[in-house]
Amino acid sequence: MSRAQSPAAVSVVASGPVALFDLQRQRRRLEAEIQARIHTVLTHGQFVLGPEVDQLEKRLAAFAGAGFAIGVSSGRDALMIALMALGVGPGDAVFVPAFTFAATAGSVVSVGATPVFVDVEATSFNMDAADLDRAIAETASAGTLRPRVVMPVDLYGLPADYPAIAAVAARHGLTVLADTAQSFGGEAGGRRVGALAPISATSFYPTKPLGCYGDGGAILTEEAALDEAVRRIRSHGRQGTGDAALQLGVTGRLDTIQAAILLVKLDVFDAELRRRRDIAGRYTEALRDLVVTPDIPPGAESAWALYTIRVADRDAFRTRLDAHAIGTGLFYRLALHQHPAFAALPVRPLPVSEQAANEVVSLPVHADLTDEEVDRVIGAVKASV
Repeated sequence: MSRAQSPAAVSVVASGPVALFDLQRQRRRLEAEIQARIHTVLTHGQFVLGPEVDQLEKRLAAFAGAGFAIGVSSGRDALMIALMALGVGPGDAVFVPAFTFAATAGSVVSVGATPVFVDVEATSFNMDAADLDRAIAETASAGTLRPRVVMPVDLYGLPADYPAIAAVAARHGLTVLADTAQSFGGEAGGRRVGALAPISATSFYPTKPLGCYGDGGAILTEEAALDEAVRRIRSHGRQGTGDAALQLGVTGRLDTIQAAILLVKLDVFDAELRRRRDIAGRYTEALRDLVVTPDIPPGAESAWALYTIRVADRDAFRTRLDAHAIGTGLFYRLALHQHPAFAALPVRPLPVSEQAANEVVSLPVHADLTDEEVDRVIGAVKASV
């Protein structure tokens, strides 16, 4: 890896705001390689499903240790297409954590199924397997929906407790579909995200740990039948070059130019993950006695899409950080059942999700933060608590 490609740990700007995300530093660092890749696409002209898409799919599968990877148009489309490939539809219940981005539940509604909200663990913010068991039993007992799929979300980059969730799902005869939109690059139990569930959906939105310059996503699976179904669905339900729609499909392909950009970023992805983990470690070491810092279980590695702490007086704390010119984010201000779009869905007690929505705040953690900026963030948090 060239020096220009390596994430910087030296000073870029000694003063000024510390942004929550700074995509321009990475762009400048990788500009020559990205421009060369884009020029190649412009020259060969295969803008849809060009050779870069096939190359990226092979590299993603190899990186994750999965059998197959299929590039698609966004993280939300990845979830929707995966649900379609599993045959999920009207009358089916899909169990999702109540504390996550709206696209998780939105993808379920898009295929005509019904999201059932499950509370999260207070330490990881990921799906609580015990509450999942209760939610499935309640849904089955009510008899109005068929329990079909469990969709855990790896919030902030940390893989969910897949062994516990898989055990509950197996006991009830459900399939696990992992929403890994924030966690590609993470791992648990010696396996990487993308190979922790029978089928996984991820996002390459620009601010993700591995992000393109627009919308993009991928589906990873071990099952050849699911790989084939996903490839049909992403191209209007057609197989190969045939015109016949063999099943209902969508326009869900990953653009060739986005694949080309991702190929460059994948070259430096391991180094960027190491830098994110180094920054997160410094935050935790310095702040663990002042705020509630992320808890990473033994044997797990977060991709650190976000470094999220819990603070009781969150909004006042965030205002004080803003006065220090430290960028922050609120992911998320509302639990899913509190969104107007989902107000008509089944209601269950979700106390941990509701509390988290009032206390979480995310700090800068991107790979191009300098050591001096990390020190500034730590100092500002200490001064603001």
